[in-house]
Amino acid sequence: MHSRSTVRAAAAALSLGLLAAGCSSGDVDETATEEASDGSWTVLLYSMADTNLEEAMLGDVAELAGVGSRENLQIEALVDRAADDQDSGYTGADVLDAGSWTGARTFSVQPDSLGLREDLGDVDTADPQVLADFISSSVAASPSDHYALIISDHGAGWPGVGSDESAGQTTMDLAGLQAGIGDGLAAAGLDELDLVGFDACLMATYETAATMAPLADRMVASEELEPGHGWDYGLIGVLTDPATDVDTLGRSIVDGFHAQATEQDTVDQTTLALLDLTQLPALDEAMGSLAGALADRAGDLAPAVGRARATTLAFGTDPDPADSTGQVDLGQLAGEISVSALDVADEADAVSRALGDVVTYQVDGQAYLGATGMSVYFPEEAEYYDSAYAQVEAAQSWSAFLDAYYGAGQDVPADDQPAFETGDGLSVAFDDEGLTVSAPLAATGADSAAEARIVYGQRQDDGSLLLTGDEEGTVGDDGTVSGFYDLTGFTITDGQDTMAAYLSLDSDEGSPLFTVTVPLDYVAPGADRGSAERIRLQITVDQDAGEVTSETYYADAGQGLLAEFTPDPEGLVFTLLQAEDGSWVSPEGPGLFAGLEDLQYGFDRLPSGTALYVALLVSDFAGNQTALDAEVTVP
Repeated sequence: MHSRSTVRAAAAALSLGLLAAGCSSGDVDETATEEASDGSWTVLLYSMADTNLEEAMLGDVAELAGVGSRENLQIEALVDRAADDQDSGYTGADVLDAGSWTGARTFSVQPDSLGLREDLGDVDTADPQVLADFISSSVAASPSDHYALIISDHGAGWPGVGSDESAGQTTMDLAGLQAGIGDGLAAAGLDELDLVGFDACLMATYETAATMAPLADRMVASEELEPGHGWDYGLIGVLTDPATDVDTLGRSIVDGFHAQATEQDTVDQTTLALLDLTQLPALDEAMGSLAGALADRAGDLAPAVGRARATTLAFGTDPDPADSTGQVDLGQLAGEISVSALDVADEADAVSRALGDVVTYQVDGQAYLGATGMSVYFPEEAEYYDSAYAQVEAAQSWSAFLDAYYGAGQDVPADDQPAFETGDGLSVAFDDEGLTVSAPLAATGADSAAEARIVYGQRQDDGSLLLTGDEEGTVGDDGTVSGFYDLTGFTITDGQDTMAAYLSLDSDEGSPLFTVTVPLDYVAPGADRGSAERIRLQITVDQDAGEVTSETYYADAGQGLLAEFTPDPEGLVFTLLQAEDGSWVSPEGPGLFAGLEDLQYGFDRLPSGTALYVALLVSDFAGNQTALDAEVTVP
């Protein structure tokens, strides 16, 4: 077994009133609002902290106050807080000298002090007008030569950011962001921002960048889920140097995030990129050409595109594909299409070149070394496609391609769908390393195969089957499908009890790490099982060193919004296994204490004589699936 403690960030980031006696009283520094000097900056933080990220986000505010407004730099913040101060992730604690409050307040941020500008009360921070008013009033209060806006909360990519829990779990979609920022800039008499940043999960998407391009020169965002500690706001201090330009600021944010993630043991699962939005027009043109070419030839090219999508790095994934985000790395996708669909290689290569001009700087953890800095929406099957995507103004050409792609999948003749050859069934071979299974596909449908996986599990005493894991398989050039299983059972223990857990394993080619995503139920202290919340535990494992390098809980905040989940250490997690009908059930057990520092993970060899179920699954681009299974005994 291997374990590594994860340092919790939020509590350390909040000084929560433990300030030295010499701190400011909190009044706004009048000198900070005087007319701007050359090279001056105003940073606007829009902190939508009326969520279970409140505690961590208030820590970010404290980090920002560690810099504070000073010569050449002025900092304005809107901070919304939750009424809930009991549940995990929320807090009723004081923040610096501003005390505790509920609802939203705007502040002029001074060194180690928050100067109150206005108590807004219980507003909906997902309302574009609230964002617009904050921008215009902040520019009026703190005029400068350059402006950066950072929006912080849960993120979901093209569905937007949020939520504001007190306002009914509202979110601000891309159209709302466009309206809020655009109206705020217009009211302030500005054409655009120098930089817009999203300290939120999954926002480094083509759709987000294309929406923000008319409103900002640069954008900083992450393709993958962000750990709860978020960015290191102390790095904003680089702006005290009047020679600092927007690219230096962007690189400092990216580097600071990477350094903080390294300190917090979350770096292996992270991504963050600086995007030059002035280069978006060329990428828009290339994306339109590729999408049009793919849509025009969807019937012929869909199988090759499906194979390209299946081998592309995906973000915000879950063992249940219905709970995955459907966002894949754009650069990898274009590269794979260029190789597998030669008819559109020129268009795919043009996307790759244009993307290279947009992504000017990035950091990626070891688990995401192949990431290229920007993702795009491409669910693996039509049933997981959200029809609301068609309303995203910046993605009309890509949406039309997806419609054509999924439409082609409805017309695949039965003879062209993947199917295993009839004959001897699944070939099963044991050796010292584990179990290899293989079987040939019928020639008529072999070319349509897009993805293969091996799944495994065990029969229960009552005859029911519980699946315990799945991993990537391969489809060879000769049509032979194969999969490997090392014959280990995955378990989690809190030192008192142990439960079998489901292991969904994926790796990025060339990386020494693999990522394990574990579905769990979380039950708060004193609550019953019926109130369980579905969460996921994401673990990164160094297969060479044989150790866990990072571990993070994530939860769905609704409407596709994802963020790190901080459980009460006295709460319980229950592992989940998959039944034959696809539902998730918890094995018998008392549950495990949820604190990550208490958890250890076991990859233990199955004992000789274990009755094992194993299957190969092959899917085409349309989601048509064929399977071949066997029940064997471990020697």
